[in-house]
Amino acid sequence: MSKPTSQSEHSQQAEIWQTDADRALYAQLCNAFYAREIPRLVNEPDAARLKRLLASLPYYIERLAMRIVNGDAPLQLDSQNGSWLEKQKSTPPVYNKNDSKDFYSQYAKRGLIVPVLINDEQCTTVRIDSLDQVSDNKVHCNELGWFDTSGESLENTHIQLLKPAKAVMAAACCGHQWQFNKRITPKRLSLREMLLASNINWRNLKRPLT
Repeated sequence: MSKPTSQSEHSQQAEIWQTDADRALYAQLCNAFYAREIPRLVNEPDAARLKRLLASLPYYIERLAMRIVNGDAPLQLDSQNGSWLEKQKSTPPVYNKNDSKDFYSQYAKRGLIVPVLINDEQCTTVRIDSLDQVSDNKVHCNELGWFDTSGESLENTHIQLLKPAKAVMAAACCGHQWQFNKRITPKRLSLREMLLASNINWRNLKRPLT
């Protein structure tokens, strides 16, 4: 069973149908996200988990499409592919330990959307994650684990928390990647990442969106 729609989401849905353009955009986004997710789910080996994922898929896709239609992200939208577009920098962001420490020592809080720099053998990219635990000297990202407040991962030497900034968040939302410090084809964000991207407080990156 899909999740019930809250009163605020009913209100959002009503707003969607105010213009034909919004209605068309909503439909186009839903189609793009279904086209993205169904092939991925085909490879799910656990039948019980596949059933749960399929049952919840309409809820998350419709929720994401509504957020994008009603949102104010300062990025260009590719509605046919359900992706954000922004000019890619020639080189990847650089981790600065002092900048990260200054930021996370003051502003770390649960629900904050944050950028994570990942350097592996294949490429360098920026991903977005959300903080779900915060203590005096460390923070926990929902997917990427524990970091100290200076941004160093406590679990993986190849990843660091970056200080949120519009350019860095845009790179993460657009899936920008670099190989040997040269631009390569952007990756397509997962549905989870797109949901996080739709929940960024662009007006104040220090605070979660309320």
